[in-house]
Amino acid sequence: MATHDITLTVNGREESLAVESRTLLVHALRDELGYTGPNVGCESGKCGACTVELDGDAVKSCTLLAVQADGSEVTTAAGYATDGLDAVQRAFHDEHGLQCGYCTPGMLATTHQLLDENPDPSRAEIRKALKGNVCRCTGYGNIVDAVETAADRLADADGESDRDTGSTGDETGRRADPPEVEAED
Repeated sequence: MATHDITLTVNGREESLAVESRTLLVHALRDELGYTGPNVGCESGKCGACTVELDGDAVKSCTLLAVQADGSEVTTAAGYATDGLDAVQRAFHDEHGLQCGYCTPGMLATTHQLLDENPDPSRAEIRKALKGNVCRCTGYGNIVDAVETAADRLADADGESDRDTGSTGDETGRRADPPEVEAED
């Protein structure tokens, strides 16, 4: 089998390696480079456990060949914070948006992309964005709460918090979407 020399920038660190043509990005990251954040779940793109950011886009690394990522910047769950937890990781912790943690790295990557594109998503938009990430432990309620909390904290940090949690929020101050706008599962 032919090998290819590739270079990836993973979590800000340039990495060079030789991979076989058929090596999936998730295996290059985990097995060749030792980045254990992306997890191997279904290896068919259905569970999202392997999701990483590739040049700013959340991608399922089990669906890409490592050679396709040559020259790209990859961010795994460990790459989001340089000193402690970042706002999204902290929100997942505080809102109990994780249990076993297997799906969490993929959830984090998807959440980062969502909040980059839509800093004030509704609960329905959060559910829709996370639809490609399967969690078998939490039931998703706490994960949606965590994304909402992260959005609030990031808005506060940017000084742009104009989220109205008044009369439309529940007793905790969280926004309550009307049932008719909830995403279908």
